[in-house]
Amino acid sequence: MAREQWKSQFGFLLAAVGSAIGLGNIWRFSYLAYEHGGGAFLIPYLAALLTAGIPLLILEYGIGHERVASAPLAYAKISKRWEWLGWWAVLFVMFGIVLYYSVVIAWCLDYFVLAFSLGWGDDPNAFFFEQFLQVSKSPAEVGEIRTPILAALAVVWLINWAIVYRGVQRGIELANKVLMPTLLLLILALVAWSLTLEGAGRGIAAYLTPDFSRLSDPKVWIDAYSQIFFTLSLGFGIMIAYASYLPRKADITRNALLTAFINSGFSLFAGFAVFAVLGFMANSQGVAISEVASESIGLAFVAYPREVSLMPGGNLFGALFFLCLVVAGLSSAISIIEAFVAAMVDKFGVDRQKLVTFICVLGFLGSIVFTTRAGLLWLDIVDHFVTHYGLVSVGILECFVVGWLFNLPKLRRHINRVSSVQLGGWWDFLVKIFVPLVLAVILAGDLVNELQKPYGGYSWTSLILIGRDWLLLTLAGAFILACRPWRTGSREEGGRSD
Repeated sequence: MAREQWKSQFGFLLAAVGSAIGLGNIWRFSYLAYEHGGGAFLIPYLAALLTAGIPLLILEYGIGHERVASAPLAYAKISKRWEWLGWWAVLFVMFGIVLYYSVVIAWCLDYFVLAFSLGWGDDPNAFFFEQFLQVSKSPAEVGEIRTPILAALAVVWLINWAIVYRGVQRGIELANKVLMPTLLLLILALVAWSLTLEGAGRGIAAYLTPDFSRLSDPKVWIDAYSQIFFTLSLGFGIMIAYASYLPRKADITRNALLTAFINSGFSLFAGFAVFAVLGFMANSQGVAISEVASESIGLAFVAYPREVSLMPGGNLFGALFFLCLVVAGLSSAISIIEAFVAAMVDKFGVDRQKLVTFICVLGFLGSIVFTTRAGLLWLDIVDHFVTHYGLVSVGILECFVVGWLFNLPKLRRHINRVSSVQLGGWWDFLVKIFVPLVLAVILAGDLVNELQKPYGGYSWTSLILIGRDWLLLTLAGAFILACRPWRTGSREEGGRSD
């Protein structure tokens, strides 16, 4: 059976951008920019994009295209001993990130419905934590399943299934041709509306005014590199799988540059909507902006709903905002599922549609733990370990395997042969030395902080049994899958290079 291909490179670009643009683009980037010196944060952010994000994205596109393979197969074609690395990436992303990510999308879907009637009432903080989530006191107190979240979760997984089931061209590519323009129109409407709010200029000033003194803080640079790494879906195995569906003549570097700059441009643009509303909040409450800005979950589900209630036509603004989050979340979720499906089809030659159905049912069942009263606490722990240790470790090892064990100049020649923007020896240096060094610093910093005090004030028992063991279980699964024989002829096939 011939490997599927994108119908067009534009379709591939939309899918790659859809994977990269997620919930974090709308709330996390803006918060980091504000926290780390406003406009000054753009300096480390763009430096990280140019020196780490784009080089690693080119690497993942290049290896997927040259080896014509999903992540596990690509590494197996480089060295059979490293096949497990590809499996580990797609396993902890599929049975880690997408499980809780789908629940956050379900929250957004519930809040989209609630927005029309401003159903969170006069105290959005109490509503979110005490009524909607009914958060338990510790991760050990799992508690009952929250029915409204479970119902929305079922809808999210049904949409995931319906899109991935239809394949690359008729499913993922077609869906992103609808989802991405929709998301752009929604964010345009949000930005235009938010700029008309009283106090919006104050928020925009806080967002863009540079505080260059913050650039001497190493944490600012570490956060910038972390944000770039996570926002481009690097280390997920997604971009390797997506690039493997490209035709022989595909402009790798141009696609990587477009994906990276569109993703970052979207983050910058969405920041105007976020901070215009923060300015409105500060103005209406008569306080400093620093007193109304809270990170991610608090910003989206507490601060925004509180102020939406005060806006003229706020119910429609709230519905627009949460619909934006739903669309951004779905485009990322389907890419994660596809990365795992591509790997399984490559190795075992299983029926794609039956596999997608099985995986989506399994994914839905696995997500249920995050719909319980302890769901937010479990989400926080699993997210911390998967993103701070799993993804960063995969990024370091990916640079080692491709940079040092594979013939990197050979890969560079392949990329240059099909690309309009040519790579030089500088790219080899960034892949082999600079990027893994930066990721190693991030990893070491997290480990030092972790050993000084347990993350989030949780007990060591919860962190070990939920966070560490979640990673170790997926690692064990990776080795088991890597040891299984290949049921297809893919393993013996070479790449596209001469």
